[in-house]
Amino acid sequence: MLTRRVIVCLDVKGGRVVKGVQFVQLRDVGDPVALAERYEAEGADEIVFLDISASAEERGTLLDVARRTAERLFVPLTIGGGVRTVDDVGRTLRAGADKVSINSAAVERPAVLTESALRFGSQCVVASIDAKGRDWGLGTGDPGAREEGSALASSASSWEVYTRGGRTPTGLDAVEWARECVRRGAGEILLTSIDRDGARTGYDLPLTRAIADAVDVPVIASGGAGRAEHVRDAIADAHADAALVAGILHDGLTTVREIKGVLREGGIRVRGPE
Repeated sequence: MLTRRVIVCLDVKGGRVVKGVQFVQLRDVGDPVALAERYEAEGADEIVFLDISASAEERGTLLDVARRTAERLFVPLTIGGGVRTVDDVGRTLRAGADKVSINSAAVERPAVLTESALRFGSQCVVASIDAKGRDWGLGTGDPGAREEGSALASSASSWEVYTRGGRTPTGLDAVEWARECVRRGAGEILLTSIDRDGARTGYDLPLTRAIADAVDVPVIASGGAGRAEHVRDAIADAHADAALVAGILHDGLTTVREIKGVLREGGIRVRGPE
């Protein structure tokens, strides 16, 4: 049985870690280097840094943070945000990243995935997909009405890919786009549910399962973790290979150790001491 991963995401803006709801309402939660070290000590299997503003100035700041972090970190580091070309991928890897996450640029020019995979290897290329449910047709159809455990919470029959920090609809079907990303050379999918981001009502299990079952590379579930059991559900029920967590750790609602304890109790193999 493969070990499953608990990955901590640090959204970085202006050299600081921030957190919001559905990609907005951002608040400062700390220094990225210090937080990365803390979460590694707690047992995180990987760290992800995402530059959520992605201007040229912010990208330079993030790469500097990555260099300082890579000097101290022993677990793999993924960096994303503002990566547009194969040269950007090279700069990010040289700054200390083990993997590079590509989102909007891949939608605009899918060849960047292939070029990056050919030059650096598919293991370095993460296709980041932000998706939102299309057909919330049971009842009001209002995404704001979704609550954990409700029928509406699982009623989307398809999902659309969004770019630009979840602001721009693309018309792309999320499942088909995930398949295309893998065909283009992506070695991993980082899948974020915009509907669930920051809501803490659990991951979008139907979305995660649909994509995990459609591709033959690891899928990381992201968006919606409210407690350790949600991570277990994403892996056990939705077939994710890993789960991304952020706000519930930043706010002290749980720890990486507690999450891994719940995973072990559920029969899921994870790294680290019991």
